[in-house]
Amino acid sequence: MKVLVTGGCGFLGSHVCEYYIRKGADVISYDNMTKHELKRTGYMADEARDYNWNYLKSIGVKLEKADVRDFEELLDNAQECDYIIHTAAQPAMTISWEDPRLDITSNVIGTFNVLETARKLKIPVACCATIHVYGNEINNSLKEEERRYVRDPAAIDEDYPTLEGIITPLHASKAAGDNYARAYIDTYQVEVASFRLTGIYGIRQLGGEDHGWVANFSIRSVLGWPLTIFGTGKQLRDIIYATDVCRAFDAFYETRQPGIYNIGGGTKTAISLLECIDIIEEINNEKPDVKFEPDRHGDLRYFICDISKARKNLHWEPEILPGEGIEKLINWIKENRRLFSNKG
Repeated sequence: MKVLVTGGCGFLGSHVCEYYIRKGADVISYDNMTKHELKRTGYMADEARDYNWNYLKSIGVKLEKADVRDFEELLDNAQECDYIIHTAAQPAMTISWEDPRLDITSNVIGTFNVLETARKLKIPVACCATIHVYGNEINNSLKEEERRYVRDPAAIDEDYPTLEGIITPLHASKAAGDNYARAYIDTYQVEVASFRLTGIYGIRQLGGEDHGWVANFSIRSVLGWPLTIFGTGKQLRDIIYATDVCRAFDAFYETRQPGIYNIGGGTKTAISLLECIDIIEEINNEKPDVKFEPDRHGDLRYFICDISKARKNLHWEPEILPGEGIEKLINWIKENRRLFSNKG
């Protein structure tokens, strides 16, 4: 088996590459090695960005520095591949406000190029959408408890209306990619899965305030830096560990059931920001220094995936619970302090 992973040196992409190498596949990491997010974190951007490149090289992944916005380059690298997993993206809402052209070219043109490549080569493809395609009108259906927001019913399925509430360029671009995935299923019969992913976390995640809050909280807590919560801290997600997402990609390849899927942890992994900080404090035996700022434009305060469709069609469900996953992440951060600068 030969697999091409776009964004292969990113957080999720690196886990996908590792997953398939461990299964004995030939794997190509296709990544432009951009540092848009890392430059905003205060971390050691160059060394941090090269970390996954060097790790993947050490385990036998073929590394290709190239951009999904370059269709001919992508098509050339995908020759003789059996499967494309598209994790390359501009994932940060804040960057989408500031640079909407980067956002649309990365998330719409990039996804279109991947789908066209899969169509031409007649191979299956899995794409990464996001729960943000639903918009944030969900905020209006919440009740507030002491440590979290709640909703009835708790879980949200794929039939829930999309793009409701306040929309940012990120909402628009990720929803466009999601819709193009459906178009390629309906019009060209390409075997496509579009995964509407919730909060992914795990080792090798260099999360900052723009994106990757579980990692950002964990990193700042380990290093003794203050961390910022935008809003009340009661915002809730059914977080999912990266290797569970890798298993979902593999489940789609094995079952070949095209469609749109909510991929998250479900009710059993749902935690609020405040509850995440409680877990970190318990693991570190130290209370993080937390400051609060106002809500950010377009933020979604709540999401729990109804994963019934993925369970039925893909025969998949997540395995790793937050306590176990966050401890793995914190241990990795402690072993790799050199990736982070000494400024907060």
